[in-house]
Amino acid sequence: MSEAREMAYVCPYCGKAFEITTYTTVNTRDDPDLRDRCLSGDIFRHTCPHCHTQFMVQPHMVYTDMDHRFILWLSDVELPPSVKAYAQPLAAAGFRLRRCSTIEEFTEKIQVFEDGMDDILVEIAKYDCFIEFIDNRKGNPADITSIEYQSTKNDVMKINIRTDDKGMSFHIPVNLLEEEIKAEADLYSIDEAEIPLVNSAWVISLFTQAQGNA
Repeated sequence: MSEAREMAYVCPYCGKAFEITTYTTVNTRDDPDLRDRCLSGDIFRHTCPHCHTQFMVQPHMVYTDMDHRFILWLSDVELPPSVKAYAQPLAAAGFRLRRCSTIEEFTEKIQVFEDGMDDILVEIAKYDCFIEFIDNRKGNPADITSIEYQSTKNDVMKINIRTDDKGMSFHIPVNLLEEEIKAEADLYSIDEAEIPLVNSAWVISLFTQAQGNA
């Protein structure tokens, strides 16, 4: 069952207080409409009743998808040991468990897991696309505003790189990514019970360690 709570909030723009509704848990089987609001980001979007400015609020949330067998913890801080102890039987039962530090990571992870993809493959693909984008002088790293997973169809993954004034799409065969992981299996291994962050910072840290610069 999904759970919501009312909380006092001060508008970051006009400074006036009001109440907002935030969700602490979302269960997509019980509340499929909340799944749509999470994926679009609308569940985090609020409007001040005083100045009518829209803004995003990122609460701590547990998102459970029993059908696709994954659970996400949206939290910008490390999870306490009590939560990780609770995660052990879920990992043993085959659930994919992840912490997401931002709303962007959270919404992308939903799409990735609903597509039946391995998010490690996705992060490697995003990193490889970034390197190709820079090496081929298609743009400056400082100009990149986002690197996003789009979809996977017919075993080809689509990654979008966006800058302020343009965008570029990359199409990567999934089998090439799988071969890359197989060749460095120890490097890319994770412990589901630790509820790991698997994001761009994680990938960069792996390559830094591999180069002996950690």
